[in-house]
Amino acid sequence: MIQKEFSKIFEMSVAQRLLLVEDLWDSIAENPDEVPLTDSQKKELDKRLNAYYENPEAGKSWAEVKGKILSPR
Repeated sequence: MIQKEFSKIFEMSVAQRLLLVEDLWDSIAENPDEVPLTDSQKKELDKRLNAYYENPEAGKSWAEVKGKILSPR
């Protein structure tokens, strides 16, 4: 059904479709209240936030994480 309704999209190049996906995600991000979290997602977020409050030094800084990701193996 989707392919019939949006057949022009599937005729676009991959690069064009990637830009379209980016635009779609941006439009969704503009209205976060319209994307509700499930109860299990809320529980997981609460669990992680509580873990942070209990030991804020346990995690790594963004600089450390980024350095590890970008460092050659």
